[in-house]
Amino acid sequence: MKHLRTIAMAGAASLGFLALSGQAFAAGPTCAGGTIKVGAVSTVTGPADFSEVPKATAAAFDQLNAAGGINGCKIDYTISDDKADPQVAAQAARDLIDNKEVVGMVGSASLLECQVNGATYKRKNVMSVQGLGVDAACFNSPSIAPVNVGPFALSTAVSYYATRSLGTKKLCAFFIIIGGTQEAYKAALANWEKITSQKIHLLDLTLPYQGDLTPYVIKARDAGCDAVINNSVEPGVVQWVKTAEAQKITGINWLFLAPGYTEQVAKALADTNQPVYVGTEWEPYTETGSAANKEWIAAMNASKRPLTAFSQGGYLAAQVFIDVVKGIDGPVTRDSITSALLKMKPAKYPLAGSPYIFGEDKTHSPMQSTKIMKLDHGAWKVLTPEWVVLPVM
Repeated sequence: MKHLRTIAMAGAASLGFLALSGQAFAAGPTCAGGTIKVGAVSTVTGPADFSEVPKATAAAFDQLNAAGGINGCKIDYTISDDKADPQVAAQAARDLIDNKEVVGMVGSASLLECQVNGATYKRKNVMSVQGLGVDAACFNSPSIAPVNVGPFALSTAVSYYATRSLGTKKLCAFFIIIGGTQEAYKAALANWEKITSQKIHLLDLTLPYQGDLTPYVIKARDAGCDAVINNSVEPGVVQWVKTAEAQKITGINWLFLAPGYTEQVAKALADTNQPVYVGTEWEPYTETGSAANKEWIAAMNASKRPLTAFSQGGYLAAQVFIDVVKGIDGPVTRDSITSALLKMKPAKYPLAGSPYIFGEDKTHSPMQSTKIMKLDHGAWKVLTPEWVVLPVM
């Protein structure tokens, strides 16, 4: 009996040691001082206001912190305004990295900060889970991976839908070129040509940001376009469609990117008979009954943030970062965050049609899906309940 009791005690001790070892090996993330410092460089003032993106990221972090954080670690989040000024953007990034000592960037949304700060991020070993990639550099950096589809992949996806589902034979493109986006838009159409084995019927890269659009609409009509893709932002979308109405254009499907998908555009064009389509970057934000939007809506309502597509991007960036932190066993540092992002596996989120992955590639454009909306008497109607996913080339 004594021998059996000794064996039992040894077994119990071994189990206890294994349990303790298991706890040690599965300690989860830890942090010095109880906080994880994170930053964002965004255009808040200037020619555009993308503040809704990092504010939604902040709302998601606030919700997390109120629940106790991650293993007791709370997120200390700083939003810096680059004012759409390259020098200010560069200084903002250096301040966050060198002075604030952030472990990474989350939820940034800027007209130019990817182009300005991409090299700095690479040199400083800082990764950016971009909430809204705008310029081409956001999708061509080893250190930046946006959670949105972006205007270039979205141009390919919307054009692909038009060919596949609208019977488009003569696709024409009219693009506004800002900064270094010309080659990116050309590449987007080249990808469409590879996927569909069609050739672009007309490409015009001289569309103005403001001004009379009549010559361009007439050009599309006279060229025999049966669909036109256009990267105008909200006012330009309204102006383009109203110009087409004034010219009594028929037989052309008008295709726009995510900036055209707003309730303001829908209301402004409530009386149009022109066929207007837009591509989304995430689950359509106007579908408030969608199960995919449920958690995002709850988070935004709790923080009294508006329900916008921009806030979807900020919220999703936060979710990616939170999940990455949860997977770290040990101190959460710049190096451990960078390592976890580079080694991460594809992660699926309800808001997005493509799995998100950072990974070790030299360029990052993980999101390759859209849902197509059609304007219907002042409201947006979902035409594709299932995601339109670009084929892998």
